[in-house]
Amino acid sequence: MTDDPTGETETESKARAADEPRRSQSPVLFLALGVLVGALGLALYSGISARSAADARVKRATDEADVAVVKVVSPTPGAPTQEILLPGTTQAFTDAPIFARTNGYVKSWYFDIGAHVKQGQLLAEIETPEVDQQLEQARADLETARANLRQAQITADRWRALLETDSVSKQETDQAVSALSATKATVDSNAANVRRLEQLQGFEKIYAPFEGVITARNVDIGVLINAGSNTSGRELFHMTAIHTLRVFVAVPEVYSRAARPGSTATLTLDEFPGRLFKGALVRNANAIDLASRTLLVEVDVDNPGGELLPGAYVFVHLKLPEQIASATVPANALLFRAEGLQVAMVRDGRAQLVPVTIGRDYGTTVEIVAGLQPTDQVIVAPSDSLTSGTRVRIAGAPAGALP
Repeated sequence: MTDDPTGETETESKARAADEPRRSQSPVLFLALGVLVGALGLALYSGISARSAADARVKRATDEADVAVVKVVSPTPGAPTQEILLPGTTQAFTDAPIFARTNGYVKSWYFDIGAHVKQGQLLAEIETPEVDQQLEQARADLETARANLRQAQITADRWRALLETDSVSKQETDQAVSALSATKATVDSNAANVRRLEQLQGFEKIYAPFEGVITARNVDIGVLINAGSNTSGRELFHMTAIHTLRVFVAVPEVYSRAARPGSTATLTLDEFPGRLFKGALVRNANAIDLASRTLLVEVDVDNPGGELLPGAYVFVHLKLPEQIASATVPANALLFRAEGLQVAMVRDGRAQLVPVTIGRDYGTTVEIVAGLQPTDQVIVAPSDSLTSGTRVRIAGAPAGALP
């Protein structure tokens, strides 16, 4: 064994030479292990963070799914039109059936349906032979009674003169005076009977009671006529006065303030497209009908030319007073519940159902006269299961806006 000048043996020198590479590789190994542990820790941390974020997203999505997304609109103040349109039927201002007041046969008639007649014009004549004979007999009875009256008057005057000379008794004179009074009563009775029969004879001629139009003629020459309007009586003519027409309309209670006498109204008819007929509200019933909750109103319209016919179907336009406040919402915003008509609105992130009173129905929209304000957010097409207090989110609003 050769000794090294440093004093190491050859064996020690070889061992030291073998350890030097191992000592030079130890820091690299430790560094690699550190990097590997760091990478594992980072991966573990990233996995935990990603899972937490995923859990948070799932929870957020679950919370958002529990909140109903709704669309809202704000009520439009006022109504599309400031008038109310009501259906009605025109009626003649005066409408009367004409009956005979005496029995007989139709002798002649002078006007048929559609004829315009003046007041007092002769419409028809009736033959009354029985009444004529009764009148002649009554006149004869009257003449007999008058002759008896003249005789009774002479007798009474004579007995009064004889009584002054005591030629007759007081009792006999009183009897003569009483006979005179009875005869006078007989004359008055017969005269009244004559006047009655003369009036019946006057009813042989049928005159128009007012100016108007003949709308029906139910008689012909030779027809037997019974007096009166009972079941056995025959209506001779039917007349209407159409210079002014009446229209009766039922105004809903909520618009009863628009039905004030003296206010104007306009009428439209399908047979006169584009034309308006002016009318006036003349009176109302001053009472709400309990069955229909409406107020009966009469509108009169002048018809000097006779263009409008009785029985025509018309639409009456009544102006609404400005005091009636209303709002308009889509028709699909209404909820029909057992509690009544309601709408749903959004308040503080929750749905709230409120009762409303509907006015007019325009088809796609409806008028609300009570229960809403223009600033309310009304839910459109709400779910049938929606209840007050349900959390909702307006479509398009961020989820973070929820309380």
